[in-house]
Amino acid sequence: MTITERESVLDVTGLEMEFSIGGGLFRARQALRAVDDVSISIARGETLALVGESGSGKTTVGRCVVRLLEPTGGSVVLLGRDISRLSRNAVRPLRRQMHIVFQDPYSSLNPRMTIGRIVGGPLENHGVVRGRERRVQVAAMLERVGLRPELQDRYPHSLSGGQRQRVAIARALIASPTLLVADEPISALDASVQASMLNLLVDLQREMRFACLFITHDLSAAQFLADRIAVMYLGQIVESGTREEIFAAPRHPYTQSLLSAVLVPDPAVQRSRPRVVLAGDPPSPLDPPSGCRFHPRCPIAIDRCATEPPLLVDPAGGTHDARCHLVGPNGEPPVLPGLGRHPA
Repeated sequence: MTITERESVLDVTGLEMEFSIGGGLFRARQALRAVDDVSISIARGETLALVGESGSGKTTVGRCVVRLLEPTGGSVVLLGRDISRLSRNAVRPLRRQMHIVFQDPYSSLNPRMTIGRIVGGPLENHGVVRGRERRVQVAAMLERVGLRPELQDRYPHSLSGGQRQRVAIARALIASPTLLVADEPISALDASVQASMLNLLVDLQREMRFACLFITHDLSAAQFLADRIAVMYLGQIVESGTREEIFAAPRHPYTQSLLSAVLVPDPAVQRSRPRVVLAGDPPSPLDPPSGCRFHPRCPIAIDRCATEPPLLVDPAGGTHDARCHLVGPNGEPPVLPGLGRHPA
């Protein structure tokens, strides 16, 4: 896809999400900034993978994008319209254009409703079709996600985890949205089912041309599915680029450490691969470190990292951005001990 062909569906700029937590009789409430100055864009037919550890803020980004949460700063532009400050009533007509698939398919499906009512709900909610025509479209959608049409008379408890997630995907896509947010859609499934689910998403996107924000902690899934990847750490994007750029020459030490932990199927190769083991746990977002947020765990941090927050830029003037002082003037990745230029 060339720049001139790129039809933007989602543009998020400077997104911030702050929660007020704690407090009590003798304690003041504290501000937790879960998302801090996040900017992403996704074109029609494109998948952006948002990758990071648990607690990095990636799920919060997804919920802000579909307005399940109201961001405290920045903008979320869907199809040219800023939806970040619209009222609930104003957002309702736009719901057809964006849907979300959650991590746990069982908890996201109403156990008292049949599969037919669950999948067909968006059609009725948005006034697309009702009655017999709805049932026909539900049957067709179930077939598109690899399920038998007669399952629409059954209830979620009678399906396997993989089947329930296919139902959730069918519900999200039946009204033909332009944006799908998939929040860890395979992490609750057996490993044997995950590959088929990823293949299903690839096939559906090729057919329906929706934009996809794929939220995951699994870099292997991101490599398979995504066109571009953004890596999050402690509420910020620390690196972003095309799939090829991220995996061929990761520029941020955090990305390099994540890639060094990705398993490869050949045991001999896996045993010989260098590995970066980070010290400690991610700091609390209630009290983020000064300067670069990764510097307390970074094996190559310098004094500047502790005092000066780095910018998310590409020194070479391209699209492979990294939030690191140690990236070379032409985009050369810093070298972590034992890894050489990169761990891939």
